Formats: sequence, structure tokens, C-alpha cells
Amino acid sequence: MRRFEGQCVVVTGGASGIGEATVRGIVSEGGSAVIADLQEDRGRALAAELGNTTVFHPIDVSCEDDIAAAITLAQTQFGPLTGMVNNAGIVGAIGSIMETSAEDFDHTMAILSRAVFLGIKHAARAMKPQGRGAIVSLASTAGIVGGQGPHVYTMAKHGVVGITKSAACELARIGIRVNAVAPGGTVTPMTNALGDNNPQSTAEFIAASSPLGIACMPDDIARGILYLLSDDARYTSGHTLVIDAGVTTGAEPPPFFSQDADILLHAGLRGSASTE
Repeated sequence: MRRFEGQCVVVTGGASGIGEATVRGIVSEGGSAVIADLQEDRGRALAAELGNTTVFHPIDVSCEDDIAAAITLAQTQFGPLTGMVNNAGIVGAIGSIMETSAEDFDHTMAILSRAVFLGIKHAARAMKPQGRGAIVSLASTAGIVGGQGPHVYTMAKHGVVGITKSAACELARIGIRVNAVAPGGTVTPMTNALGDNNPQSTAEFIAASSPLGIACMPDDIARGILYLLSDDARYTSGHTLVIDAGVTTGAEPPPFFSQDADILLHAGLRGSASTE
């Protein structure tokens, strides 16, 4: 039996990058998925390609009603919600902490932190009646150690690790597991946008700064997400799975999000449509 046979999962930021790879993995193993994303063209095209086991839902993850509506759609279309992946993200505010505006802080936190809280909240409400479910949120190596991301991004991703532990404590008693995945630099539309929008050059840059000497691709992270969603991880909750080629073990951290890295010169503040 395939791991996700009869299961229903909502994936925010599911139209591209890690989210897309996760959706494809769920469907390939017998599950159904709601692709919840701002990127309508990409989301609708992916749903059309994958067929009647997926549906696209336009969403602004900073809006609570949008997240609740995506979960309601999943239950209406495919049955009881069994999985939730809080994946949508942006790089957000970049620069010195002395120059970062409160407005940029609030915008970044709304997408990277508040949205994860809302996703866990509404997924747990939907899962409670059947007494089971799995929630996975995207943290980052920036949520494990300093120097891996801009200041607000780092703060938000540490928050993802924290709410994962806290929610896991409460929700275990009703059969809901809560975990996170912390990727290192990965070749996605978001990281491509930090450079020249060329996946090949992004891959070369990441490979050069990886202790293993290879570039991390969306499928590498999706495999970890799928494991935590599945019954293979039935005894795992409150855990953050780090997938970073060993960077956070003490290897020299790559300058990928460093304030001084050349790759950030044209990054600015990317729109909230960028997903991880």
C-alpha cells in the first residue's frame, strides 16, 4: 500500500519549489493535495497536470480566513484532513538590524511566523474529530543557528522551531503529531531570485558552499517532509529535521544569506508570492 493512500494534505506554497515537490510526492504515493498558493498560473497548471487528486486554492497565508478556507476545501473535496504542510515563505526584510523598518519586520513575520501559527491552529481543529493527523512546518538552518539568514527571517524560523515543540506538547494527547523541517540552501524559485534567476548558477553556488559538495534540490527536502507526514514517523513529534549536508554540525557556514554576499545585491524585498 502506498504511504498516502486515502490521505488528504494541504500544502501552502505548493505551486513551486519545495512545496511542489511535496505535492508531487503525496500524489505519487496515493494521496490527495490542496495546492494553496498565491501563484495562480503555476498552481492551476500543476493541478491540471496531476489530475483529480489535486485542487488549486489561491491563498494569502497572512490571512486567517484564507488558511481556514483551504482546509475546508480539502475536507469538502477529498475527505478528512490528515496532513498540513506550512511551507509558503519569503526572504523578506534584508539588511542591518539598525536600518530594518517595523513595516518590513511585520510583513516578513506575517508570512513566516504568523502563517505557521494559523496553519497549525486550523489544521489541528480539523484533525481533532478523527483523533489523528500530522503537521509539518518549514523552518530553516537559520532557525537552528545564527548567521544563516537575515535578522527577521532568522527570528521567524527560530519561532517555527519553538511553536513546533509547544504545539506538539498540546496536540499529542489528541493524536496529532507536529514536526518541522529545517533546510539548508536549496535550489528553489526563492533562492534563484536572490541571484540571477538561473537555477544552474544557484545550484553551482550552493554546491560550492556545501560540505558534501552537492546542491540541495527540492526533492531532497520533500523526502523529509513526506517521512514526517507519513506513518513511518508515527512515533516522532516535536522534532525539527535538519537537512543541510551537515552545515549546522559546525562546518563553515555558507555566506548564502550574508549581508555582504554579492548574491544579495539585487535581492531587495521580494514579493510575498515567492515560496520555499
